[in-house]
Amino acid sequence: MKLGFIGTGHMGGALAKAASQNGENTLLLANRHPEKAQKLAAIIGGIPCDNLQAAAEADYLFLGVKPQMLEGMLIGIEDTLKSRKTPFVIVSMVAGRSIAQLQQLLGFEAPIIRIMPNTPVSVGAGMILYCCSGEVSPEAEDGFLRAMAFAGRFTRIEERLADIGSVVSGCGPAFASLFLEALADGGVACGMPRDQALEVSAQMLLGTAKMALESHAHPGQMKDAVCSPGGTTIQGVRVLEENAFRAAVMDAVIAAYEKTIKL
Repeated sequence: MKLGFIGTGHMGGALAKAASQNGENTLLLANRHPEKAQKLAAIIGGIPCDNLQAAAEADYLFLGVKPQMLEGMLIGIEDTLKSRKTPFVIVSMVAGRSIAQLQQLLGFEAPIIRIMPNTPVSVGAGMILYCCSGEVSPEAEDGFLRAMAFAGRFTRIEERLADIGSVVSGCGPAFASLFLEALADGGVACGMPRDQALEVSAQMLLGTAKMALESHAHPGQMKDAVCSPGGTTIQGVRVLEENAFRAAVMDAVIAAYEKTIKL
């Protein structure tokens, strides 16, 4: 499979690194700063190129540019895409741009997969939400999932849920990192060395998330399993409830979603 990446910044580079774990993928890497693409290519074994080569040759063309740069970039490659004799799929990670908007900018109904990845793709543990235009065949969708399998977990959603999905998945690592830091700080306040407190806290979050995904248990059930009558955990839960912990997290998600809509 030949994958082209236009934009090899933080997220585009992370996805390209994940794709490089699949030995069947050939990676074409383009960036407005060519030295960035060259540096990444040297690390992951990709081929540095320009936008036109990526657009002309890639089976899946990943767009990882900033929203304000999207129109100019598409103008530069639309003729190349229109003249293609071989099938291709555009994979867009451009924030806030719908499939319909992309097709309008291109001037034709190209097959498009819109993805909402998050930063853990860099360690192969991403949560990637995606939706497909009607032009994407089941075979093309399966090929995309196979090619990017090393990035993490994939879930197809309706495009109307793309914005809120990207908030929960994309902003969530920041919220989780705040909680992780606070847990470690609590351990330090009680005498643990910081590196040990951070290790214990991070592994606890990793294990809890894995348990939730594999057991399909309700989070309340998982919480109750740890809270013995008259025990220590329920006292900590009580303090979190007194400080509106759950309401604060919900408000953070809603605030981020409202900002996304405005953008």
